[in-house]
Amino acid sequence: MTTQLVDAPSIGNWMRSVIREDEITRFMEKGNDFINEEEIGRLLDRNKDVEPRRVRDIIQKSLSIERLEPEETAALLNVEDNHLWDEIFWAAGEVKKRVYDNRIVTFAPLYLSNFCVNSCVYCAFRKGNTLEKRRRLTLDEVRRETEALVSVGHKRLIVVYGEHPLSDIDYMADTIRTIYETRVGNGEIRRVNVNAAPMSIGNCEALKETGIGTYQIFQETYHRETYKNLHPAGMKSNYRWRLYALHRAQEAGIDDVAIGALFGLYDWRFEVLGLLYHTIDLERHFGVGPHTISFPRLEPAANTPFSQESKFRVSDEDFKKLIAVIRLSVPYTGMILTARETPEIRRAVIPLGITQTDASTRIGIGAYSEEYTKQEAERQQFLLGDTRSLDEVIREFALDGHITSFCTAGYRCARTGKCIMDLLKRGKERWFCKLNAVLTFKEYLLDFAGDETIQVGEKVIEKEIREIEAEIPQVVPKFKEYLRRIESGERDLYF
Repeated sequence: MTTQLVDAPSIGNWMRSVIREDEITRFMEKGNDFINEEEIGRLLDRNKDVEPRRVRDIIQKSLSIERLEPEETAALLNVEDNHLWDEIFWAAGEVKKRVYDNRIVTFAPLYLSNFCVNSCVYCAFRKGNTLEKRRRLTLDEVRRETEALVSVGHKRLIVVYGEHPLSDIDYMADTIRTIYETRVGNGEIRRVNVNAAPMSIGNCEALKETGIGTYQIFQETYHRETYKNLHPAGMKSNYRWRLYALHRAQEAGIDDVAIGALFGLYDWRFEVLGLLYHTIDLERHFGVGPHTISFPRLEPAANTPFSQESKFRVSDEDFKKLIAVIRLSVPYTGMILTARETPEIRRAVIPLGITQTDASTRIGIGAYSEEYTKQEAERQQFLLGDTRSLDEVIREFALDGHITSFCTAGYRCARTGKCIMDLLKRGKERWFCKLNAVLTFKEYLLDFAGDETIQVGEKVIEKEIREIEAEIPQVVPKFKEYLRRIESGERDLYF
C-alpha cells in the first residue's frame, strides 16, 4: 500500500525545521572541520616511495592493536610492492583474529520506506527518479517482514529509512518497537541497528529510548566538491550537517555509532583517510570512535547512469587493499562487508578483517514477505551481488573455519561504547564473543539450519569448545551448563 503523499509546502517546512547550525558548530575546532583536504593531499604526496622497513614498523604497531596515525596510513596506501601487500594482507587477518577471533556476525537490512527529499545522483531512491515505486510500510507490514526474517534465523536487523517527513522519529520509534515485539516460535530480533538520516540531538535521544543498537550514517564522500556535485538538492546537500551527525548521536547518549564511505564516488585513498580522520575526531570528543566502519562500493541502480559512469570506480584488487588498510588503521573497530559484493569477492576479502556481513538480503520495500524478484530494480536502491540465503552463507562460513555469531549480549551487559572498545583493545572481548558465538550458533543449528549446515556447523562448535577448554577453563562448567540448557529448549543465555 502506498502512503498518501505529503504536500510540497509541508515538506519544505519540515526541511527548514530540521537543521540546527549550533549543533554543527559546537563540534568544530575554531570554525574548521576535522577533514582538511589539503593536509590529506600532502600526506599522500609525501609518503610515496615508502621504505619497506617503515611499512613493517607500521604493521607491527597495528599488530599491537594500536590505532595508526594518518601519516602511517598514508604510507600504507602508497605501497606498490606486491610482496609488501602480501604482508599487509596477512597482518590484517592476524589483527582481526587477535581482536575478534574467527567470528562473523550476520544481519539483514530491512528497508521500511523509500520516500526521500534528496537528489543524490548515484541513488535510485533520489527524489527525481520517477521510475522508483514509492512506499512506506505500515506497522502490520513491518510485522510481516520481521516474521519472514526471524523465521529463517535472523537475530539482528539494520532498519533503513529514506530522509522524508514520512520517516520521522515517531515512525522510526513505532517500527522499531514493532520489530522487537514480533515473535515466531524461537525466532526474534534481539538487536535493531538503524541506518537513517542525520538528526538533531533531541531526536537522537528519542531514538536511543527505543533500545537501538548501532546508529549508522555514511558520509558517502569526504571530498567537499564531489559531495556538493553529487548531492545537488535536499537535506543531504548540507555537508556539515551530515559530517557531525554521529557527534550529535554520541552527545545524545548513543555510544555505538557507525561510519562509512561509498567507494567509487572519489579517490579511494582519500576516502580511507577521511574515515580515519572521522574516527580520530569522534575519539577526541567522546573517548570512543565508531563501533563499525563500512566500505560499500558503488553499484548499478535503476535509472541512475552515474552509478556506471563514475571514473573513480574501485577495482577488486584496490578493494582488497582498502579493506586491509582500514583494518590496520583502526584495528579494534568492527568492519562490515555488504551483499553488494558477489559471493566470490566476499569469500576473498573476509579473511582480511571482516567482522560483520548481511545475508539473505533483499532491499526492496516489502521484499521479504511478498512475492518478489530478487533483482527487481524499481523497488530497490541498487542491485545486489549476493542474494544467497542465510543458511547458505553460514554453511560457507563454517566450511572456511568461521563461526557465525548471533550474539547481542553486549547490549544487555553494558559492554557498549568505550567499555567494549577498551575490551577489544586489550584482547579481552574476543573470549566473551567466542562463548556467546557458540551459544547462539548452537541455537541456530537447533532451530533453523538445514542438514548440511548442521553437519559442518557441529564440527566448528567442537573446535571452538576445545579452544575454550584450553584457554579459559575457569568458565567451562558454566558454559557447558548453558549448552545443555539450550539443547533442552532454553534460549538467549549469554556471558
